[in-house]
This record gives sequence, C-alpha cells and structure tokens, in this order.
Amino acid sequence: MHSDGYAGFGALARAGPVREVACLAHVRRKFFDVHAAQGSAIAAEALERIAALYAIEKEARGQSPERRAAIRQARAAPRLDEFERWLQSQLPKISAKTPLAAAIRHALTRLKRLRPYLEHGFLEIDNNPAERAMRPIALGRKNYLFMGSASGSKAAAIAYTLIETARLNDADPQAWLAQVLDRIPDYKINRVDELLPWNTAPAADREADD
Repeated sequence: MHSDGYAGFGALARAGPVREVACLAHVRRKFFDVHAAQGSAIAAEALERIAALYAIEKEARGQSPERRAAIRQARAAPRLDEFERWLQSQLPKISAKTPLAAAIRHALTRLKRLRPYLEHGFLEIDNNPAERAMRPIALGRKNYLFMGSASGSKAAAIAYTLIETARLNDADPQAWLAQVLDRIPDYKINRVDELLPWNTAPAADREADD
C-alpha cells in the first residue's frame, strides 16, 4: 500500500497483512518547501539526489516489471543507499528544531519504507497517480459539502473508486461501467474478476457462461 505517511495507514500495516510502501514525492516535498523558504544548500542537494532517482525511474518506465526491478536494483539501490548515508551525515550539523532537520528525519523514516519499490517492478516510486485520482474528490467536497448520510458517503466512495480505477487502467469509465452492468447479471460469481478494468478487453471476447 503506497502511503504518504498518514499514521492511520501505518496502523493498517502493523495489523498485517498490509505492507506499507512510502512515497518519494512526499519526501521531496518537504525539502522543496525548505529550499523555497530558506534557499538551503543541503535541501538543494537533497532535491538533486532525489531527481537522480526519478531520472532512473523515467528510463525504466514502460519496461516489464522484471526489467524495472533489475534496473532499480542495479542503479537506484546504490543511489538510495548513498542518499540515506548522506542524510545521516547532515543531521548532526544542523539545529534539531529547524524545518530542515524535520525534513531529514522524515526522509530517513520514510526511505526505509520506500525500499520495496526496488524489489518489485510493479510498484511505483511514489503514489502521485493515486493523489491525482483523489483530487476531484477534494475539489468536489468544496462544492457539495455533505453526502447526506453515512450510507451516501459509502456509495460515493465506491463510485469514485470504480471510476478512478478505470481511468488508472486507461479504460473509459462510462463505457466500462455500461459493459459491466450489462454483463454482470448473468456472469458466474467465480469469474467476476474478469470484469475488472484491467481484464475487460480479454473478458469481452469470451462468453459469460463458458
């Protein structure tokens, strides 16, 4: 589960079997804010080191999960190791109460949880796609303010999840939902996973009652 560090998500991971994966974009954001406010040379170097990790990720994009993992292990892992060592060496040099020190402590905590992305090519380096998917919900809250009831909130959450999952898998939400609603009444319960957005095209070529 990609996480921005919200404590509630950490509790889910501790309860198991969820494994938390940190988001490098949130680590970067704290250094960006410090650099923007103070022009810190240490924050600037942290941003450069993070940019190097993203550059490797850009080259690996579009490759198979196995190939992405191999690239990350060979090139990103050493840079991440060095980044952590460098952060540890910088922390004693600055006041513990500064925003920069807080950014470094946050990074050292989160980078340990980022490491699963090095091993698994299907994971991303950050959870920006999920953040973008949540943006319409955050904007919508300001417009409609209330859901009316707890059940209404749950229904809206389900609808948003279906729509944004379709978009993340390059499926047109309206077309996908129309297809699913048309097919699901006669679909076998042990095959409904074929109607998920990433399986829609293969499933559409088969009869529901095979």
